[in-house]
This record gives sequence, C-alpha cells and structure tokens, in this order.
Amino acid sequence: MKVWIYSIGSVILVSLISLIGVVSLTLNKERLQRITLFLVSFAVGGLFGDAFIHLLPESFEKLGTRLSTSLYIIAGVLIFFIIEKFIRWRHCHAPSSTEHMHPVVALNIIGDGVHNLIDGMIIGASFLASVPIGIATTLAVIMHEIPQEIGDFGVLIHGGISVKRALWLNFLSALLAVAGAVISLLIGQHLKDYTLILMPITAGGFLYIAGSDLIPELQQGCQVKIGEAIGQFIAIVLGILVMSLLVFLE
Repeated sequence: MKVWIYSIGSVILVSLISLIGVVSLTLNKERLQRITLFLVSFAVGGLFGDAFIHLLPESFEKLGTRLSTSLYIIAGVLIFFIIEKFIRWRHCHAPSSTEHMHPVVALNIIGDGVHNLIDGMIIGASFLASVPIGIATTLAVIMHEIPQEIGDFGVLIHGGISVKRALWLNFLSALLAVAGAVISLLIGQHLKDYTLILMPITAGGFLYIAGSDLIPELQQGCQVKIGEAIGQFIAIVLGILVMSLLVFLE
C-alpha cells in the first residue's frame, strides 16, 4: 500500500508540472531562455545522477555484472531512440520558436502522451525497487519535465491553440503518467524480474535523454559566453549533488 501511495502521489505531482508552461507568458523571451537553459542544465545533472548513482548500482547489485545487465542499458538507449525517431517525441525547450507548424501540434500531444506514460511506468517500477530509488527517479523526471513542459506549451501556443486549451491538453497528456504507474504496479507484482529489468532500461533512457537531447541544447550557438557556460556547469553539478544527497535516504 505504501508503494501505491508513493507512486500515485509522485505521478500526480509530475502531472501537475504540465501547468507550469503558463509561467512562460509572464516572462520576456531573453529571460525565459536563460531560465530554461538553467533548468535544462539542472536536468542533465539530475538524469546523469539518478542513472549513475541510483539505477545502475542497484541494477548491477541485483542482476550482477552479467552481459544481460549491460544489454538492458543499451536497450534503454535504443528504445528511447526509437520513440524519438518514429513516434517523433522530441524534448522541445524552445517556447518561443516559430518553426513549429500546426501539424506538429498533434504529433507533440501524442508524443508527449507516450512519453508521460513511460515516465509513469518508470516511476512505478522504481518505487517497487525501493522508496529512495522511487523518490530519486521522480525528482529526475520532474527536473527534465519542467523545461520540457515549458517548451511543449510554447509549441501548442505557436500552433494556434488558445492558452486555456493548451493547458488542458498538456494536463490530460500528463495524466497518462498515472496510467503508466498503475500498469507498472499491477504488472510488477506478478511478472518476475519486471522491476529489475526496467531499472537498467530506465538508466539507459535517462543517459540517452541527457546526452542526446539536453546537452546538445546547451552547446548551441557559435559564441561561447564564459558566464553562461559556468552557470550551466554549476547547474549540472547541483543536479548531481541533489541525487547524491538522496543516497542518505537509503
């Protein structure tokens, strides 16, 4: 029962993050860009931290240093590549971009829904492993959800959808995380090694998101601004530090 309460509570919290996009309407483009880049940097540290500090050590401890564990990690990278390539889910953090055409709005909603469903499954499986790992994974998901939801909101607005409808669609899409958590909690209790297999896959997915989607966004631009680069580095370290501190919960 405790696992159910923690899991459902966590995915509801993650779902509420979808409403944060409205904050972008109160900020000018330059300030929003700076804040978003800080959040993306923080998310990089959180995802790397959760993968290397929590998920991978737990996976190797429970599954052993077998070839299968490494293959599950690689599978996670490939699965997230397939999702991104064929379902066309992208981590968009460009709330003011004018490149997104109206047809992409529908794809964005569908892709975001799939992404949220997977997030929910990941969170549910993590809590089945242990409460500390569940908390760490929830925080990692929240870290990369915040800048992503700001970007998704921008895509919907620039696609011609009203603010009210954009918030509603984003929230409905986010609620699929609840369905994902329920799926994991139901399957995980009856399917042998479900949690043990999903943990390294999740780690691979987190490494893919941080390395393939988020870090390239921080590397954009021809000129290197020393102050901005230092700020991003500090934010990455802070994300890792948060994940490190969660070790004391175990």
